[in-house]
Amino acid sequence: MAATRIGPTELALPDKLRHLNWPFVAIVMLIALVGYAMLYSAAGGAHGPWAWRHSVRFGLGLTAMLVVALIDIRFWFRSAYPIYAAALVGLIAVEVMGIVSMGAQRWINLGLFQLQPSEVMKIALVLALARWFHSAWLEDVARPAFLAMPVLLIAAPAALVLKQPDLGTAIMLTGGGVALLFLAGVRWWKFALVLAPLLLAVPLLWQQLHDYQKQRVMTFLDPERDPLGAGYHITQSKIALGSGGLWGKGFLQGTQSQLSFLPEKQTDFIFTMLAEEIGLVGALGLLALFMLLVGAGVVFALRARSQFARLLAMGVTSTFFLYIVINIAMVTGLIPVVGVPLPMISYGGTAMITVLTGFGLLLSVDIHRDIAIPRFPADPAR
Repeated sequence: MAATRIGPTELALPDKLRHLNWPFVAIVMLIALVGYAMLYSAAGGAHGPWAWRHSVRFGLGLTAMLVVALIDIRFWFRSAYPIYAAALVGLIAVEVMGIVSMGAQRWINLGLFQLQPSEVMKIALVLALARWFHSAWLEDVARPAFLAMPVLLIAAPAALVLKQPDLGTAIMLTGGGVALLFLAGVRWWKFALVLAPLLLAVPLLWQQLHDYQKQRVMTFLDPERDPLGAGYHITQSKIALGSGGLWGKGFLQGTQSQLSFLPEKQTDFIFTMLAEEIGLVGALGLLALFMLLVGAGVVFALRARSQFARLLAMGVTSTFFLYIVINIAMVTGLIPVVGVPLPMISYGGTAMITVLTGFGLLLSVDIHRDIAIPRFPADPAR
């Protein structure tokens, strides 16, 4: 189509490798190394069952990140809608042939590995929304009819994911989508118009929650009401966070984690284990590394020429930021436990690949930042 005949700037492979932001890659590798160390500690000082799998998955994800980074940004522009459609089909397939594990139906067995389409959708949704708003002016964004499609793009996967049930991922999809709507120019008062009826519908939504989800909310409001039952997770998490102090108890020396008082220490609560073993200083150091990646994503967005690239970079960065905020707020008791992993630290396959693929898109935006994608066929950038 005419709108995808893009700009005069072409880069050869050696030029792309030279423009690749290697410090960004180095920080990603450093964070993954911290994740390996924490999973090694979670197993009591053993490479199995989590740490070595983490390293293999990171190797695959790092390869995917570099390949995605070197692919022309115009390819991702053209492929945005097909990728979204494939992810949506995957979510529908989960309803038909998904694997049930721990009371949730979220995975598809592909033989060699199990795929979680909801993780893929986090990136696919950003691509689709960035493509939709690429050709939009503020006058378009101001029209409610124009916003109907992006709202549907967000609502459809969020509803399917909520049905699995996976409240954490549904929140991330909605939050990431809303963030991109705001970045595209949607006014605050329109969000308020949508939020008001949702608040009024809280009693109805409460009735639709599963029993364990209701229990999580009640535990969040009063964790001491059942410290040995529903409140056990968050109570032990707070104990571990406090006992780490400023410098921590030492690597492999965390009592809450090593004595198995801390539940899900390899996934949801791995940040708590890290804080117990290497203290507040170590936890803040990890957060600083995360914030360097977030800052880099914003810089990549600001210096990109095309609207699609800017929105894509900011969308991926916002999604990554949500991962961090939700996980840490969850383990510190600021929000209910919703099962969101800490990127590149928690044990998990599809989430790792998804985050690294998103980073590949960020790097692609930066490498191809001088390529202009015309917003309309008559755009002078053609």
